Amino acid sequence: MSEDAATLAFAELHPDDILTTLGDLGFDCDGRFLALNSYENRVYQVGIEGARPVVAKFYRPGRWSDDAILEEHSFATDLANQEIPVVPPLEHDGETLHHSGHFRLAVYPCHGGRAPDLDNFELQTQLGRLVARIHLEGETSRFRHRPRVDIESYGVESVEYLLDHDFVPEDIGEAYESTAEMVLDGVEACFERAGNVRELRLHGDFHPGNVLVDRDRLHIVDLDDARHGPAVQDIWMFLSGDREEQTPQLKALLEGYQSFRHFDARELHLIEALRSLRIMHYAAWLARRWGDPAFKIAFPWFDNRRYWDEHVLALREQVSLMQEAPLEWNDF
Repeated sequence: MSEDAATLAFAELHPDDILTTLGDLGFDCDGRFLALNSYENRVYQVGIEGARPVVAKFYRPGRWSDDAILEEHSFATDLANQEIPVVPPLEHDGETLHHSGHFRLAVYPCHGGRAPDLDNFELQTQLGRLVARIHLEGETSRFRHRPRVDIESYGVESVEYLLDHDFVPEDIGEAYESTAEMVLDGVEACFERAGNVRELRLHGDFHPGNVLVDRDRLHIVDLDDARHGPAVQDIWMFLSGDREEQTPQLKALLEGYQSFRHFDARELHLIEALRSLRIMHYAAWLARRWGDPAFKIAFPWFDNRRYWDEHVLALREQVSLMQEAPLEWNDF
């Protein structure tokens, strides 16, 4: 399927087809149906007669191979088997990946909850422990079909895509390009300062939206972006605010982390570099999906001048932040 066809494919995914597909997998759907907040894929909460709802995730065509999706499922299942509260897909006839026309889908148990409070240091410590346990499993083997968090794919390719496809307004194109070059130079310098840090299997997109808090219980969801990278990739997105605010957050996270796995303090040099790469990658992700009508509705500000002015400003701020000393943390 071409990239354009894949972008528009979800227009062919209708509620009746979704319910029929789940019925074919043995689920007795009761007609309740709720689209959940997801854009890369399509995710729906579906009511089940006499039981808890399930969550059906329809993968965007063409993004991952079957083998890469099955690696995601296997990783989630292995983590759940270690009693880590990751939500793995349900099996049907021994399979977790199912096909319906040109769509591939997985079905998950439904868990409710809210995003974690980043100022709750006790909760931050608990999250640190869970991340460490994920990484203990993550370092036992390697993915064969999933990529890395790296400068080339997140940074260089993102910049090239935006410029080659004329998303950056012409009159600030030169400013964007020169700023992006400084950012990439800064990212490389951060990686050089960190040295040869170890890469392992990660959640990859571990941010507050992928943690559900229900009273005293946590559930970790959405390993769709699982890949190889440094351990700090699964930590830095739980840091918010300025340096003064981030420092106690980091301390709480790493206190929990170190109770299960050693954290290499050199990786603190990578926090602002990884943040910079995510900013670049996010802009290119929106551009690559701009043909999907759902993106124009959800992100109407993306193709206006103000967004690009603010984007260039954010990148310039990252250049400065990457030149500062990393967050302080006393190893123990």
